[in-house]
Amino acid sequence: MKKQPIIKCQNVTLAYGSQTVLKNVQLDIPPGVFLPFVGPNGAGKTTLLRALLGLVRPKSGQIITPFAQKAPGYVPQYKVIDPIYPVSVKHIVKMGLYPELQWWRRPSQSHKQRIDEALEKYSLTQHADKTFDCLSGGMKQKVMLARAFASGAEVFIMDEPTSELDDAAQHEVLEHLFDLTKKHKKTVLLAHHGIDNLVKWSQDICIVEHGQAAVVPTSEIYPRGSWLKKIKAKRAHAYE
Repeated sequence: MKKQPIIKCQNVTLAYGSQTVLKNVQLDIPPGVFLPFVGPNGAGKTTLLRALLGLVRPKSGQIITPFAQKAPGYVPQYKVIDPIYPVSVKHIVKMGLYPELQWWRRPSQSHKQRIDEALEKYSLTQHADKTFDCLSGGMKQKVMLARAFASGAEVFIMDEPTSELDDAAQHEVLEHLFDLTKKHKKTVLLAHHGIDNLVKWSQDICIVEHGQAAVVPTSEIYPRGSWLKKIKAKRAHAYE
């Protein structure tokens, strides 16, 4: 039986002022998928993900998400944490509970257990008291993943989570992300800068290019550009 979408974009057009970024986007994203958003720099990957988060308002169309009931786990690039601020790894992971606790509630024993479980899952227990600036890029990104995991979110949205990491660290982070879908049945959406190293992880990829966005089976992406011809044929009205 086909799963009902957890996120839907219905004829969504995104723009900054008079400049249209994406036009007539139609997406049905089922739960429990690992879905990379891939395209050239400036194509609109981050804009689309921010729109799903509710941070960018569509110029037209409708975006349907479950986030009013349960907030997503947002994983920005690790560079958003100011390295000058001497915050510990454990404190950053604890930030994942803030949407639930707000600023006035103290974490309960079950909350503390969730923090410890997140640290253990990402092999950060022994680094819990280290300051963020002491870690490597790969370790910093794992801390950001642990923070999102501690939140208990069902949907994880990530902006270039492997940016500026070496090949080994990229592979480790992607493996952790795929684990969220395979073992924990989470929905993982991520902006990514390339296709080739994603083929083993995902059956589908959301291509963002030429003002359009469409989910395409990985098997249809090669030869390069073939996806666009197929999508044009199926949805000619969106390219008028």
